[in-house]
Amino acid sequence: MRGASVRQSLASIVLGFESIVMFFAALVIFGLKALPAPAALIGGAVLCLLLIANVALLRFRWGYALGWVLQAVIVAACFLVPSLAIVAAIFIGLWIYCMIKGAQIDRQRAAWRAAQEAEEGQGADGPPAETV
Repeated sequence: MRGASVRQSLASIVLGFESIVMFFAALVIFGLKALPAPAALIGGAVLCLLLIANVALLRFRWGYALGWVLQAVIVAACFLVPSLAIVAAIFIGLWIYCMIKGAQIDRQRAAWRAAQEAEEGQGADGPPAETV
């Protein structure tokens, strides 16, 4: 991810950890028999794979939209096991924070780079240095 934006890096960290936690959530849904076994295990596996695949898709603008959709799917799991609402709230809070703070840091970084480039360009075109 060298050269990736801070927003992309933070989002990939959240999605990676979220995939691990959702694996265990699928096992909880299976163990509590909130869904039939195939639906719980296959649905959980598909959700985990989508979360992991979305890490690679964050280089596209629509990858972030997919991330929001996956957050909504996780909220829907709260209807099966209400205690998952705590986990969902934590991860959605992390996701929102990463989207806001990552974008803010990226904007600041771009402004700093632009200022550095302007300073370098001004130094090259400026008056010649005096030699002694």
